Amino acid sequence: MTIESINGRLQTPLASKSAPKNQPESTKTDAVSNIDTDDVSITTMAQGIKKAFESSSASESFDLEKVNSVKKALSEGSYVINAERIAKKMLEFELALP
Repeated sequence: MTIESINGRLQTPLASKSAPKNQPESTKTDAVSNIDTDDVSITTMAQGIKKAFESSSASESFDLEKVNSVKKALSEGSYVINAERIAKKMLEFELALP
C-alpha cells in the first residue's frame, strides 16, 4: 500500500528486516534450542546486604516502650527538651557529612 504525502509524492512502505535468506530454518531453531540456562551468581557483599535487610525488616526498628513513654510525658507536659544537646548533635551530624 502506498501513502501519499503532503507534497504529493508517493511513499512506499519500508521493508522490515528479517533473518538472512541463505540460512535454513532448521539452523535458526537449532541455535535457539542450544541455549541451556543462564547462570547468576551473587557476590558475598550482595548476600550480606540481603541478609541484613531481611533481619532488619523482621525486627522492629524502634523501641515502642520509649515512644509511648515520650508520648505520655509530652501529653502531661513533663517532657524536658534539652536545646543545647539537640544543637550539639545537629553540629556533630553536619560535621560528619562529606
